[in-house]
Amino acid sequence: MEEILAGAPVADAVVAGVTLVEDDPTDHSVGLGGLPNENGVVELDASVMDGATGLAGAVAALRGIKNPSHVALKVMRYTDHALLVGEGALRFARAHGFREQDLLTDDARKIWLHWKATLSDTDDWFPTPPKDVPPGAREMFGITGTINCDAIDTAGNLAGVTTTSGLAFKIPGRVGDSPLIGAGLFVDNAVGAAGSTGRGEANIVTVGSATVVEGLRYGKHPKDACLMACQRIVDATRVKRLQRADGKPDFNVKFYTVDKQGRYGGAAIWSGGEFAVCDAKGPRLEPLASLFTA
Repeated sequence: MEEILAGAPVADAVVAGVTLVEDDPTDHSVGLGGLPNENGVVELDASVMDGATGLAGAVAALRGIKNPSHVALKVMRYTDHALLVGEGALRFARAHGFREQDLLTDDARKIWLHWKATLSDTDDWFPTPPKDVPPGAREMFGITGTINCDAIDTAGNLAGVTTTSGLAFKIPGRVGDSPLIGAGLFVDNAVGAAGSTGRGEANIVTVGSATVVEGLRYGKHPKDACLMACQRIVDATRVKRLQRADGKPDFNVKFYTVDKQGRYGGAAIWSGGEFAVCDAKGPRLEPLASLFTA
């Protein structure tokens, strides 16, 4: 918000917002300190979309660069492409002066080692003593760590960014919804901006963020547009391994959106979440609406 009020382009402002967490080594959801793939390598994804120009940029499976959102912004502004992946994304980042570094922090490494050593009791890996394992390590097994930030500026222009370290201990090369325009992020300057967190695979097959924006286009309140996208995922989840005993999804997906009028909303499949809002009333957390009570 400070960046927007100072006159920065709204796409730059949202990237500045998520940078605070990409740079934080104690946060295991994105950037430096993000949890690695199954081989212990941190791979990052991000996308940026600018409503005023209608352009987007994204990177996926990017290694060694702590701010994938910044690289995605460069892809949007300095290439004729929308998505760069893997080695190509890294070469592009190097060309623009991004510094490579080891993104696996000591705590993230310990969490990964604990996961690896407790996968099976028939291999030769032994777990480290409990005192050497970071608190809450087991609760991080299989988590998805993502940030979406959407905003509207004083001229009515919209933008959004989604950044992630992806599913913890994923198969190397796995790409979730975060860098995919229409899935993890979508912006239409005439309508609104939306993004998501949670199970990326479910969001990819339902193009969730585009669904939210279409809900706005047809007059839904932002909260109700997010609930509509959640319901579409529920309806599309028909495989038993992804369902609870009652047939409801055994995972969560959350959506966040702001429309052209500056109205905002957020919703999840399962209750209990919050999302951050900042407007003339200041920064605060508000509860997400939900389809089901956890």
